[in-house]
Amino acid sequence: MQPPAVVEFGERLAELGLVRDLLVAGSLATGDYVPGVSDLDLVAVVTGPVDSPRRAALVALHRHLDQGQAGDTQLGCVYVSDAHLLDAQALHATWTHGVMVDRILSGVARAELVRHGFAVFGRAPLQVLPQMSDEDVREAARAEVLGYWRWATRRPWMWLDPAIVDLGLTSMARGRHTLATGELLTKTQAVEKASGPAWLRDQLRARRRGEDVRSPRLRTAVYAWRDARRTTANAQKAKGSPSRSSPGSRPTTGTGSAASRTAIGTRSPADRNASRSRSTCPNRPVRFEVPLSDVIRHTARRDRTQDRLRQGLHDQPRPHCPAR
Repeated sequence: MQPPAVVEFGERLAELGLVRDLLVAGSLATGDYVPGVSDLDLVAVVTGPVDSPRRAALVALHRHLDQGQAGDTQLGCVYVSDAHLLDAQALHATWTHGVMVDRILSGVARAELVRHGFAVFGRAPLQVLPQMSDEDVREAARAEVLGYWRWATRRPWMWLDPAIVDLGLTSMARGRHTLATGELLTKTQAVEKASGPAWLRDQLRARRRGEDVRSPRLRTAVYAWRDARRTTANAQKAKGSPSRSSPGSRPTTGTGSAASRTAIGTRSPADRNASRSRSTCPNRPVRFEVPLSDVIRHTARRDRTQDRLRQGLHDQPRPHCPAR
């Protein structure tokens, strides 16, 4: 049984005459859809490029739906040109969270389609996309972990967002499972494998059921950020990091060829002094290691101060923070 928003979307999209196939991915495809909690993820195969007039028509359609049936469903759709269907790096017009952006159709989304997806109208997913082996799915999961999520680990302040925390914990659990087995894991299953204390998994389960349960903002941010760092580091190790002696890298003492060790050991005093002067150059940027807890605590304090200033409460006692 398809949600009413998907049925109406399919009917109106067919009327435009731009789309050949409308396919369902994500939680609805895997049988893990929770009304009011899960997003609706769809993929449309478009005949020809999505030029400016077509893009404008699609934006108007989505805005109309968001004001009606799709208002509370977070319905999103990737519009893939049939000419670029097999190009994994091609950018496609994508409606997500109320805006039209350009994104790739990720390898994980392709795996969901060919393994669990179905058609609202048009061809079945396996008639549109090639089958993916377990190794293909592993590589798709590794690309996602080492792409967006590694980028996110370098921005610890992002993890103060409760939505990022929940998504990060379940995405890391799904990534670890797929890298180990080559199989996909639903979000509900991922909650059971999430890294963290039992009380945090209980709260994740409650939110997955649609309950309004809040977790301590700072503690959960730390748990999720550290979990993502461990998972991305392990995924990089499994992939194989580049050799230290590869072109462009500096060989280390005690490794590499005898010629390189001899060259390092026979540098003149002038060369060594020049190296020291470069390493202590005052114009060279210095990297400071700041504990994540300090960064997050400072960011949380700044956010609370900005909220009080916006509300005109800066001269009153500090309000209670419900997230703690």
